Amino acid sequence: MQIGELARSTGVKIETIRYYEREHLLPVPQRTDSNYRLYSPRHVEQLRFIRYCRGLDMSLEEVRVLIGALDTPTGSCLTVNVLLDEKIAEVDARVDELHQLQGSAAAAQRVLPAAGSGETCGILAELNRCTENKKPVI
Repeated sequence: MQIGELARSTGVKIETIRYYEREHLLPVPQRTDSNYRLYSPRHVEQLRFIRYCRGLDMSLEEVRVLIGALDTPTGSCLTVNVLLDEKIAEVDARVDELHQLQGSAAAAQRVLPAAGSGETCGILAELNRCTENKKPVI
């Protein structure tokens, strides 16, 4: 199949497919006599795998490690387990940050005075002041 069909069958844009080729995440496709790329079912499978991993917020380097593990199925799962443990820790840290953000926003809404008509909104004034400190004071 050619690149357009590969893109349609996987839901990945043509530019992204070419980028993954340049990054050596996809095997080099065969070429026709007129230099068109020809993709195989292996390309479809690998591209779907990459897309799924990227959907899990894996970096390209993490995807590269996982592809390497796929290419050596008799190898140890230790590398994959370590990578997933690190990813889980990253997600936990981000969830904690989001909970802190939620708490700060809720506290700002409860504590900061809202202005009456004709006055500057107290919440906006405080949020603007906090941007100078880069951290909420609430």
